[in-house]
Amino acid sequence: MDRKYIAEVVGTFALVFAGCGAIIVNDISGGSVGHVGVCIVFGLVVMAMIYALGDISGAHINPAVTIAFFFAKRLDRRLVLPYIISQFSGAIIAAAVLRLLFPEHATLGSTLPTIPLPSAFAMEILLSFFLMFVVLTASSHKQSGVIVAIAVGGIVALNALFAGPVTGASMNPARSLGPALLSLNLDEIWLYLSAPVVGTCLAWPVCRWLQGSNGLRP
Repeated sequence: MDRKYIAEVVGTFALVFAGCGAIIVNDISGGSVGHVGVCIVFGLVVMAMIYALGDISGAHINPAVTIAFFFAKRLDRRLVLPYIISQFSGAIIAAAVLRLLFPEHATLGSTLPTIPLPSAFAMEILLSFFLMFVVLTASSHKQSGVIVAIAVGGIVALNALFAGPVTGASMNPARSLGPALLSLNLDEIWLYLSAPVVGTCLAWPVCRWLQGSNGLRP
């Protein structure tokens, strides 16, 4: 297997294992991690994976980001399906490990909306839009890998801070599908498979319009 695909498996595994693991530990420990702590974990693991794997695969660790990069003509179409398969594989493996470690936990950190579905759908589109907007801007201006990692990890943590309680702040179909499959919480999974893709793909034309054709590298 190409090392780019292995990097996407590893990166997505780390995201789901650490992020959903933080949710589980918070639940079983009586809130010792806290909502802010869970958000920080998600932001830090994304930051770390971009720093560690960015030079190998770009560290998408998110099918919606991969699809949006293809939509923006910044990813060879031959890589799209293998990347997505790798990302879903990493997420499912991580959720399976969490199931083994915490067999009694009901949701394994699944993203479950607490607001009406139309509102949750719109919220996930907006969260994913801002995530991809930051990804595109940071990666287009030839910033160092450290700066890109901080910027993207920061927007993940920021989105999770205010939207986590209402939608789970997924922004990532793989992050949602892994725990949903292993905990059988599949009723609203369509929302988390579709809304992030819509949001990330909307970011490219808006970002290009704001930055100008010379502001974003192809």
